[in-house]
Amino acid sequence: MTQPPHPGPHGSLAAPDVRGDVIDHGEHLSIRGDWVLGHYARLKADTDRFLADRQGQRKAGDLSELGRVDTAGAALIAELLGPDALAQLADQAPDLAEEKRALLHAVAATLANRSEPQRSTTNPIVAILMAAGQRTEQLFELLRLLLGFIGQTLAALAYNLPRPSRWRVTSFVAAVQDTGLNALPIVALLTFLVGAVVAFLGATVLEDFGATIYTVNLVAFSFLREFGVLLAAILLAGRTASSFTAHIGAMKVNEELDAIRTLGLNPIDLLVLPRVLAMMVSLPILTFVGMISGMVGGAAVCALALDISPSQFIAILERDIALKHLLVGLGKAPIFAFLIAVIGCLEGFKVSGSAQSVGEHTTSSVVQSIFMVILLDSIAALLFMEMGW
Repeated sequence: MTQPPHPGPHGSLAAPDVRGDVIDHGEHLSIRGDWVLGHYARLKADTDRFLADRQGQRKAGDLSELGRVDTAGAALIAELLGPDALAQLADQAPDLAEEKRALLHAVAATLANRSEPQRSTTNPIVAILMAAGQRTEQLFELLRLLLGFIGQTLAALAYNLPRPSRWRVTSFVAAVQDTGLNALPIVALLTFLVGAVVAFLGATVLEDFGATIYTVNLVAFSFLREFGVLLAAILLAGRTASSFTAHIGAMKVNEELDAIRTLGLNPIDLLVLPRVLAMMVSLPILTFVGMISGMVGGAAVCALALDISPSQFIAILERDIALKHLLVGLGKAPIFAFLIAVIGCLEGFKVSGSAQSVGEHTTSSVVQSIFMVILLDSIAALLFMEMGW
């Protein structure tokens, strides 16, 4: 790796090349010349070749002939000698400049603290339990943040509702149009199709018992109590919660939230409350539309396949279906709407400042919203069943 003298550009004998090299003296290595970024490619190739020849074995070093050195060169010297040996050698070199000594110490400490990948020897059962514990801890942390944000939202709502001058009417109306009116066609279409499917499947099963007339009861019960609110909530969780997260997350990436706080405004009052209130208004309306559309789809199947006329369908609804089933379904809608909106806004505030983070938290908001909606709906179904509602 030595570089002999060579003629200069005018034929005179020039000084040796300042590119760094290493001389093997048997018991130790002599580090010479300039180890800087400009020579990094050649120095890296020489270092790799030297370590390959020595099969990765490291020897003691001598830094007395070391010229200029920067971070890239110091990293190569640490790779050649070892981080610990480099730090010790830098202390023992009397002629080494203080700035070079500090640089070599910093690079050696950084490389020594860098953890190298190790093969895991953990018992698989222990690894599964550790992973489960970490997931549980993350879940509790998520619930803690969600409860805290719900508390902040409720406190802001209680403070602003008695003060009409603080109401954001324009933002509220725009959010109602986005979350309610624009979602109306897809909710109506989806619930109509699901109602038709439920009626068809119910008729197919009940036909074996000669009880196809009860298809009307099946469709009415399922949509008034469960499907109407559940389908509307899941659609809004995928459509609107993700929109809330992406909007607020993009504002955080662009530092607009910091600008809002600098102006003395509260982002919760400005961004969260209009969305939460709009969702609590929109979801009950969409739920009612979903109930009607689902029963219309069931009535269409009954009229086409079971010879149950629409007038007979409505008569059975009036006779057998109590008003409490409609109220149970509509009563769950504001709670679901509040949770969907809060989760969507919270995930937007949790964005860390990159486009990737926006995408991750948008996905997380949809998953969390749908999970919470289904979980609460299951709990409510068990509770109402036990109460005889």
